[in-house]
Amino acid sequence: MSTPLPQIWASLMVALGGGIGALARYQLGRAMTWWLGPPAVGLFPFPTLAVNTIGSLLMGLLAGWLVKSSPENSEQLRLLLGVGLLGGFTTFSAFSLELALLIERQQVGLAAIYLMLSVGLGVTGFVFGLFLTRLLA
Repeated sequence: MSTPLPQIWASLMVALGGGIGALARYQLGRAMTWWLGPPAVGLFPFPTLAVNTIGSLLMGLLAGWLVKSSPENSEQLRLLLGVGLLGGFTTFSAFSLELALLIERQQVGLAAIYLMLSVGLGVTGFVFGLFLTRLLA
């Protein structure tokens, strides 16, 4: 069993992972906007949907791996990768804003699709990540 991290080190692990995750989210958003074009991204929040889906899949993989393998440094990895990196990469606040903007623009159909896809793909990605970890371990 691993020994608990001093609080300052735990906080630094979360901050480091969060900074890397936020930078990755920003860069993926830029790349998708370049690839799809500003009009498409202005119509539907593809970048946020992508980061939340990818982040959910990665969180499922991480959770499954940490439970299966129980590495000695599992708490450090959970803080760095789960709380920090994936917490900084995914974003519920951007999802909420974009959903509200779609509703405000009276694009209720698109808002419903975005809501269902975000929740459905997020949960599916997480479960698929857990499944892959169990399958491969």
